[in-house]
Amino acid sequence: MSTEIGTTVTGGKVTDVTLTTDGAKVAGSLREDGSSWVPASPLKYSKKYDATVTATGTSGEVQTKTTSFTTMAKPGSQIGSGLYLFDDMIYGVAMPVVVEFSPGIPKKDRAAVQRRMFVDTAPAQPGAWHWVDNGTQAYYRAPEYWQPETKLTVRIALEGIPLSNGRYGNVDRKASVKIGNRFEMKVDNATKQMTVFENGNLVRTMPVSLGKKSTPSSSGTMVVMEKKETTVFDTSDDPNPANRYVTDIDFAQRLTWGGEYIHAAPWSVAQQGRTNVSHGCVNLSTPNARWLFEKTKTGDPVTVQGTERKLADGNGWTAWNMSWAEFVKGSALPVPDLPAAGGTSAGPTAEATPGATPGP
Repeated sequence: MSTEIGTTVTGGKVTDVTLTTDGAKVAGSLREDGSSWVPASPLKYSKKYDATVTATGTSGEVQTKTTSFTTMAKPGSQIGSGLYLFDDMIYGVAMPVVVEFSPGIPKKDRAAVQRRMFVDTAPAQPGAWHWVDNGTQAYYRAPEYWQPETKLTVRIALEGIPLSNGRYGNVDRKASVKIGNRFEMKVDNATKQMTVFENGNLVRTMPVSLGKKSTPSSSGTMVVMEKKETTVFDTSDDPNPANRYVTDIDFAQRLTWGGEYIHAAPWSVAQQGRTNVSHGCVNLSTPNARWLFEKTKTGDPVTVQGTERKLADGNGWTAWNMSWAEFVKGSALPVPDLPAAGGTSAGPTAEATPGATPGP
């Protein structure tokens, strides 16, 4: 359980916390605003802890209090969560921090959950969270793409925290990752061409075939979500018989949950650069698809323009498919105006009271 320890001093700040159990000190750190202290890892369930809390009031008076408490038993009703980042991986400049919840978090509970989601960036870059409408995912991003070589340190500190409707967080999730070089793909339906940029320089132009009018590709800014050198596309359960097929695919790069990919399509080489014949994917020749596959990273941005369909919010990692002003409207907490630097914390804190038994 990832409870916090705070203060009841009006307008005061926590300046020091010592937490122990069985004589062993528990690691943790103060929030930047001094409202509370957060343990570095979840506390154990049904365990006794001793805390010494020092807080300073607005007029400078210092108070120190001690308390003991026993944490709750492990809850039986939990909400599953996921984090689409893996330690020590290198991601593209458009990789959002993506957190998943099952079931989704209702709007009334999102602010409390968001207070428990921490992102640090080095070098420091401002950022904010955005919830998709059904509450099953939240994205964190900066106003612009991440700077190359940025280090992201993420903690989704939800184990034992009440999330909604009597259910608790199932686990803390952490990841420390690095952002690589700036590699971008831009696809124009008018020209049927993909232009590829590396660190701002045009490095390749390739003909493509996009989705035909009955199954158009989505226009918008997407990111590479996963890569598979070989896979099988099986749409046997599609309600439209005309869209049912089972096909071996090489060099597949997922762009949407709905099944849009960049991939090799040797059967449409004659149409690439001329007409659209796919079921919504971006078709490339096998040599071009192989070259691209060997260059890209998960999180690299892909922008498609000029098709008959707009990218739907949440159909993939759509964090960049809106302006910063639109994006911050999806935050459950107020987002300050852009600072000159910093902004590495996910938002304000929750509080617990010295001398009381903290909740999970």
